[in-house]
Amino acid sequence: MKFRTAFLLLVLCLTAGFSALNWDTFNNPTTLSLGLVDVQAPLGLIMLGLVGFLTAYFLVFVIYLQGSALLDSRRNAQQLQANRELADKAEASRFTELRSFLSVELKKLADNKAGAGSSAQADAAIFARLDRVEKELLAAVEQSGSSVTASLGELEDRLARSGGSSLAREQSRG
Repeated sequence: MKFRTAFLLLVLCLTAGFSALNWDTFNNPTTLSLGLVDVQAPLGLIMLGLVGFLTAYFLVFVIYLQGSALLDSRRNAQQLQANRELADKAEASRFTELRSFLSVELKKLADNKAGAGSSAQADAAIFARLDRVEKELLAAVEQSGSSVTASLGELEDRLARSGGSSLAREQSRG
């Protein structure tokens, strides 16, 4: 039993015991003012009735809340189960689609291996072209290297001539 429930039962038992011990006082009529009218009624019984009414009202309220929470939980569980089934169907569909795709691709590969003669010719042509492009690229790189080497040699000659004439000038001055 939860602490709240035990505490509520204890308070109700203490109220019932207090009412039983003071029953004569609860039944004594007194003058009560209702605003416009004065009434003779037992105040203790009215207050006890009010406590009973509030207890019953909150009990019904708690039952309603728990019932609606239970219904919401059940509805959510049903929706979750429906979504789970939908996801399982979608996953199974994807697996069958993947299986058919793989079988088509494997069949294409098998057909390509069967017709390997035309494929081998295409491969040979591609390799021959790659070899030719590689040779042309190497020739272009060698030509660029020769051109750069010649340009550097020419620059060195110019620097040597200009450096030599400036040295001759400095020697003649000095």
